Amino acid sequence: MPYDHFSHVNEWVFDLDNTLYSRDADVFGQMDQLIVGYIQRELDVDEPTASEMQRSYFREHGATVAGLVRNHGIGTEPFLREVHDLDLSALRPDPDLREAIRALPGRKIVFTNGTREHARRVTEARGLKGVFEALYGTEDALYTPKPERQAFDHVFSKARINGANAAMFEDDPHNLRVPHARGMRTVLVDGDHVAPHIEFRTDNLKGFLTQLV
Repeated sequence: MPYDHFSHVNEWVFDLDNTLYSRDADVFGQMDQLIVGYIQRELDVDEPTASEMQRSYFREHGATVAGLVRNHGIGTEPFLREVHDLDLSALRPDPDLREAIRALPGRKIVFTNGTREHARRVTEARGLKGVFEALYGTEDALYTPKPERQAFDHVFSKARINGANAAMFEDDPHNLRVPHARGMRTVLVDGDHVAPHIEFRTDNLKGFLTQLV
């Protein structure tokens, strides 16, 4: 049973997008469109070129903005403000998920490659306001994206996360490699990737969480 593997955990770290809500909501689809439009305008390239840059920088750096900053000098904060101006009306409160997270023993935080404001808006739209001790965004990682080790170092230092007593839930398998190396329990949400650093997989987060208490 999963409970046996999590009985020592009292620090719970959740990714945000496509983790605390289903990817069917297609919030990332909106963001992709805004990113491509931003690249087209700021770098004066056509849509196919902008789309390829968006994809390749995401693959190479974990976040498109990191590639744009390093290779083109794009300003981080203006970019993030624009591409997080999202319609979240597809997100609905989930009382069962709220209760499942609330019932976990110990501290709960969110750690996202998005902004803190984006995390605030999403958690409120999902009815999760007040469930988490803190919401950590890319600002708290000094704009270093997961899966880079420095991103975890910055945020986990601020949050005082002790890997030996912690678990992380993520939809991106690459973002679980560093947590696993730090001794954390790792759970891939809504994915079928198989790797040694992924200990558990689930396509039903709230159902999985109810097995841990």
